[in-house]
Amino acid sequence: MHQRYRLLRLLADGRFHSGEGLGTALGIGRSAVWKLVRSLEGLGVDVFAVAGKGYRLAHPLDLLDRERILSAVDGSTRKLVSGVEVLPSIDSTNRFLMERIDRGLPPGSACLAEHQQAGRGRRGRAWISPFGANIYLSVSWRFDTSPDSLGGAGLAAGVAVARALHAVGITGFGLKWPNDVLWEGRKLAGILLEMKGESTGPYDVVVGIGLNVRMPPGAQASIDQPWVDIASIAGGPQDRNRIAGLLLKNLVQGLADFSGNGLEPFLAEWSRLDLVQGRAVSLSTGLGPVSGTAMGLDRDGALLLRVDGETRRYVSGEVSLRL
Repeated sequence: MHQRYRLLRLLADGRFHSGEGLGTALGIGRSAVWKLVRSLEGLGVDVFAVAGKGYRLAHPLDLLDRERILSAVDGSTRKLVSGVEVLPSIDSTNRFLMERIDRGLPPGSACLAEHQQAGRGRRGRAWISPFGANIYLSVSWRFDTSPDSLGGAGLAAGVAVARALHAVGITGFGLKWPNDVLWEGRKLAGILLEMKGESTGPYDVVVGIGLNVRMPPGAQASIDQPWVDIASIAGGPQDRNRIAGLLLKNLVQGLADFSGNGLEPFLAEWSRLDLVQGRAVSLSTGLGPVSGTAMGLDRDGALLLRVDGETRRYVSGEVSLRL
């Protein structure tokens, strides 16, 4: 992957580069350059080869850069970050951190990837993760609280994503309990929480964020639900490193606030962005679907559902809006 990633950095500007020039930069022959270019298809990266001109990407890539990401994170928040890794291609950023918790991974560790081979959403769904297009970010955090209250961490993370989007200048989106960010009914971002710990605590939680920034045309056919990306909303390409930095900053700040103060500091903001409250919904639960009217959240982040004149409390499930 090392040589392939170096090749992508050389091609990232979207201009033509001769095979000879690329070979000189990489220390390999022209035939080896051609093989590397062909291997990029496995990442979903389209490359044009034109005789007499060389190779060019179908679209320029704004590749992630650790220092540019951290430049969007203020000094006080940086002290809460134990480390930031930016990787070319892995199975998933959540799994990368989860597998290292038992090896002494310090809380506050962050991982970003250009590409996920097995990106995951909730309930085992795949998260389509084309190379160099979107943001795939995971952060680990340690909590001393009981596991019953940690579901609220996902709601706090949703508010953190909202704050980052507002900082970028994106408006018109909302939050769908428990983990989706939607813009005009289309999915813009998703949140996945995974937990590890003993029954008596403490608990290590990995919060994963998938945010659509600029979805390439080739990846669209693989997505089985309405979606949108930041480039479409903003009317053009945006600085991917700045977005990643603002997302990291707000997520770390949100987890630190939730760790010290619980869900209370986030409830009013969640309520303002709540796409479900007051609407007729169907909730998929382990015991089957439940239909009713969403009445907002309680102080622990559970969904309140009015069913047959009775308000019921649900801590998990999948909400579908009954249009």
